[in-house]
Amino acid sequence: MLCRTKIAAVLLVVTLLATACAPAATPTAGQPPESNQDALVEVGGTPADPGSLVIYSGRSESLVEPIIGQFADLTGIQVDVRYGSTAELAATILEEGSNSPADVFFAQDPGGLGAVADAGMLAELPEGLLNRVEARFRSPEGNWVGVSGRARVVVYNTDKLSPEDLPDELNGFGDPKWQGRIGWAPTNGSFQTMVTAMRQVWGEESTSEWLEGILANDPVVYENNTSIVAAVGAGEVDVGFVNHYYLYRFLQEEGEEFPARNYFLPGGGPGSLIMVAGVGRIASGPNEDNALKFIDFLLSPVAQQYFASQTFEYPVIEGIQTQRLLTPLSELDAIDIPLGSLADLQGTVELLQEVGALP
Repeated sequence: MLCRTKIAAVLLVVTLLATACAPAATPTAGQPPESNQDALVEVGGTPADPGSLVIYSGRSESLVEPIIGQFADLTGIQVDVRYGSTAELAATILEEGSNSPADVFFAQDPGGLGAVADAGMLAELPEGLLNRVEARFRSPEGNWVGVSGRARVVVYNTDKLSPEDLPDELNGFGDPKWQGRIGWAPTNGSFQTMVTAMRQVWGEESTSEWLEGILANDPVVYENNTSIVAAVGAGEVDVGFVNHYYLYRFLQEEGEEFPARNYFLPGGGPGSLIMVAGVGRIASGPNEDNALKFIDFLLSPVAQQYFASQTFEYPVIEGIQTQRLLTPLSELDAIDIPLGSLADLQGTVELLQEVGALP
């Protein structure tokens, strides 16, 4: 992604400024921020103060700090970021209410965004921003928009298994033959969103039975998806429930001989969920214009290429090149479920606690 010549560097900066540095004026309804560099200069030629922006990020610092930093450098906006889990930050925003200093909630999954939206704390976004992505990747109410796609997969050890050894749906992992062979991370936000999808599709009783079946097989508990992929590659467990992109970091660092690959469940159930990391503007946030500029930037070709090339996620706009080993999104038999229906994370946490998957 880095420019290799001075000319290319200039062109990149001009392109980014054209898409990211909109004037400090509220867009009209249905329109994203427009570029007007004259708005950045006050009368008399004195540079205007570009202002500030407070982001609550449920995405980890290692993943998104570079692209947030690029936005800050290009716009001159003072950006302050509070990092934490999506569920934790959603709860914080709800507790802070209208006194929250946050302007933007950058969430790992639609569940956290939905919880904040259901409390009436997200503002409706301009149609010009929403319409950049497919309808399935944005809120039906228009108060958040997806910025990168993530597929739920089963990562498996290629020295021990082939795709033919794996079940078509998640239900198959309740078979006793998977005793001690499964890795999972019940505290992970994306896992909890998948369980929320199970509750929507299967109902509470069947979801509870699935969780109890996995627990009966003595799964190994890991802190996060990265740990699960590492454990599968090391042969500690044979399979793990993760998001697709974690594997590609290992392939990049250790080479394609790394003994693990992703399996996208072909059965079309909750295990074949396509989620998005998304962003919404906090309605009470004091920096509305800068919040819209940031969302505009996340949907720009440069930011989308960053997600595709550096975090190995699916872009949500057309024309972005993805990692060559990544199965195209159009070829995945994903479950058809409105992402806006996955807001009841608290109910999922309570169910996980009830069956003993969480303390």
